[in-house]
Amino acid sequence: MEEEFIISKIKNPETKNYGFNLIVQEYQERIYWHIRKMVIDHDDADDLVQEVFVKVWKNLDKFREDSKLFTWIYRIATNECLNFLQRKKKKFFLPINDVGQELAGKLDQSVLMDGDAIELKLQKALLKLPDKQRLVFNMKYYDDMKFDEISQVTDTSVGALKASYHHAVKKIEEFLTTD
Repeated sequence: MEEEFIISKIKNPETKNYGFNLIVQEYQERIYWHIRKMVIDHDDADDLVQEVFVKVWKNLDKFREDSKLFTWIYRIATNECLNFLQRKKKKFFLPINDVGQELAGKLDQSVLMDGDAIELKLQKALLKLPDKQRLVFNMKYYDDMKFDEISQVTDTSVGALKASYHHAVKKIEEFLTTD
């Protein structure tokens, strides 16, 4: 569906609800999997997707069209993920490694993450990365986003993103080749 069509619907007070429904239909699955790759747990991802779309609804009037609609929604989802992971660390007073181990345990138990052994090992390697490196890797590798798109979502320079991605790849390679 064309973003211009959806934007025209959300900008018109008479069709705003319809436009929002189009947004949910168009982007819900992609947002779910973006979040799921970060938080691993289905229930947490489901809750965060709802929070993201509540924020989208509440802020539709603030969408300035200086980026793509999807980029704007993706940024909201990204911020929700990072905030959720920060809250989780603070709530349980867990060091980063312990949160990674907890998420890895959920990964092993998840019926929705049914990848083969290599995919499971990759996911465990990703959980060892700092949140922002994991985010950049997911956006580049899984979502096939260009660095300039990731830059718009994360408000980070392209150079810093390339460095982050490079470090993530090196750490993943190291994890995958040991064991």
